[in-house]
Amino acid sequence: MDITMKQKTLKGSFSLCGKGLHTGLSLTVTFNPAPENSGYVIQRIDVEGMPIIEAIAENVIDTQRGTVLGKGDVRVSTVEHGLAALYAMGIDNCLIQVNGPEFPILDGSAVQYVNKINEIGTEEQNAPKDWYIIRKKIEVKDEQTGSSITILPDEEFSLTTMCSFNSKFINSQFATLEHINDFVKEIAPARTFVFVRDIEPLLKANLIKGGDLDNAIVMYEKQISQEQLDKLADMIHVEHRDATELGYIQHKPLVWENECTRHKLLDIIGDMALIGKPIKGRIIATRPGHSINNKFARQMRKEIRKHDIQAPIYDPNQEPLMDVNRIRELLPHRYPMQLVDKVIALGATSIVGVKNVTSNEPFFQGHFPQEPVMPGVLQIEAMAQCGGLLVLNTLEEPERWSTYFMRIDNVKFRQKVVPGDTLLFKVDLLAPVRHGISSMKGYVFVGDHVVSEATFTAQIVKNK
Repeated sequence: MDITMKQKTLKGSFSLCGKGLHTGLSLTVTFNPAPENSGYVIQRIDVEGMPIIEAIAENVIDTQRGTVLGKGDVRVSTVEHGLAALYAMGIDNCLIQVNGPEFPILDGSAVQYVNKINEIGTEEQNAPKDWYIIRKKIEVKDEQTGSSITILPDEEFSLTTMCSFNSKFINSQFATLEHINDFVKEIAPARTFVFVRDIEPLLKANLIKGGDLDNAIVMYEKQISQEQLDKLADMIHVEHRDATELGYIQHKPLVWENECTRHKLLDIIGDMALIGKPIKGRIIATRPGHSINNKFARQMRKEIRKHDIQAPIYDPNQEPLMDVNRIRELLPHRYPMQLVDKVIALGATSIVGVKNVTSNEPFFQGHFPQEPVMPGVLQIEAMAQCGGLLVLNTLEEPERWSTYFMRIDNVKFRQKVVPGDTLLFKVDLLAPVRHGISSMKGYVFVGDHVVSEATFTAQIVKNK
């Protein structure tokens, strides 16, 4: 398994202009490259001091008709389509600047964002991509609305959504995104939608001032008087139509029969972008909406805080990348100091190793006879041996080189290691190896828990 995958940002900046769905204002939004580990941030350049709002779930202040982010008195709405495009295109870091209180609605979908991202291109950064891997079922429900979102373990990010509408035109539908790469063709062009019955209340709530038949699908599924329909048409500045003709109303025909549900799926991805990390898991959403989406995203952020450092996935059935014989070719350590049994993942800057701790370890004789506990210094030594394997694996004639500690910092021991434990070592290079010096960060896991960690510097020396 190759565990090397880097964060990405945009190669350059791009702008999109259009009117705001809710304000009707003429707006420009600009997407810019951003440093690694900065995530998505939105800047209101029209406000004094040009304040920045982090695009995270806790900053959502309204979900009535779209996702609204806020900080103090500053707010930005209709962010979900742009964020969905960033997330689906694998972009981890982006500074978004907007000159008003919402993103332009464009055509009501994410397709223009996707096209611009493809046009400008993406750029790989140095920091590793920080996936959050789902290990167990997580579910959020809203008993009042019947909405729910469940996420289950999966090797990729995938999504199924089921919608139920009180309408004979759009009753029950589902949409599925099996692979995120299909987002561009299968989901991005899906447009937002509204029922005629909801237009007047939305206008009275001071919303959808910029709504028209070019940026939304309108569903007229319950007949009203000609006078009422004409009045609504005037309010949203569209032509009058026969009040006896029910159906979809828009200038461009439906792209798919389930376009509205595909748009709901698009919205979920935009709201999941507010989790702050890319996810590996399968989402199943029933009757989703921005409110339940945000509730779920907040719950996910709590889960991530509880498991800030995730243990690598270990499948004992998987063939190791390095077995004990290959390890002995690279490392000079032998019994009783060879502390890595096998390597299960290896990238350019990261490695995962395994040690099975048995009751026959020689150090248990004296540490301690009545309460066997693996010495912390040996846990650090095992991490360093993993780091040595990472570096030596790149050298010609690795057997002619050895690695030696120069410095150990920030050591923490969180729980005991005892006979029967299987240790997973994850070691990452903090910087490229220069002049034979390498700095690394290592973690030791038992199950899902970090048992120890350290930062260390080692020197690679050619044997005499």
